[in-house]
Amino acid sequence: MSVTDHDTIAAVMEVCAVAREHGVRAVNGIEITAVDNQRDIHVLGYFVDPDDTALGSFLLAQRAARIARVEAIGARLAALGVPIAVDALVLETSTASGRSIGRPQVARAMVAAGHVTSVQDAFDRWLAHGRPGFVPREGAPSETVIRVIHGAGGIASLAHPGKLDLEPRLKALAHAGLDAVEVFHPDHDASLVERYRVLARELDLLMTGGSDFHGDPAHGREPGSVSLPAVEFERLCEARPNAVS
Repeated sequence: MSVTDHDTIAAVMEVCAVAREHGVRAVNGIEITAVDNQRDIHVLGYFVDPDDTALGSFLLAQRAARIARVEAIGARLAALGVPIAVDALVLETSTASGRSIGRPQVARAMVAAGHVTSVQDAFDRWLAHGRPGFVPREGAPSETVIRVIHGAGGIASLAHPGKLDLEPRLKALAHAGLDAVEVFHPDHDASLVERYRVLARELDLLMTGGSDFHGDPAHGREPGSVSLPAVEFERLCEARPNAVS
């Protein structure tokens, strides 16, 4: 198993410790948000060294950018007549070492304030791309994120490409050093799974998979609801054999 929090590795050591207690193989993981032409692209990093100083510095900048974006979203929502307690969200993040903040926390604050009925409702009406409360992200391009993951000894995998229609970028990213593609995902139906299986073979990429669980059962996802076939997991382990605890 692997827990891939956005732009933070704060939970990695605890996850690995608990996994060992229960006889589960755990892989260090992270999901880093890149920005290509004002569009979010998520790059998964597996087997990364949580003590890598360059990775740590990069993630500090990522989390600072996240805070700035949340503050901008809060200001926009307030101007639209749907205020939330942004200062409390930011304070909670700043007092928790390595914690990351983003639109899901904003969405939960909107639910708590009574502006929306659910996290999904908040995204559908206010926070998704093109909606009134959306603020574009600023950040490093995918190629930089791939290099950072490699520098920390990790494998870089493009997350949920079918969800974001990223097939046109896949070949260029493979040439830039991408190691894998997330073939198995809740938003990939059988035809998309097969499509990305084929592309992975054509581009000589490894395969990854996951449930993309974000702590909100309303999304209909649970940890482990989508997993990776054993043979593909072993290929990942062979690529970075010393990183499995």
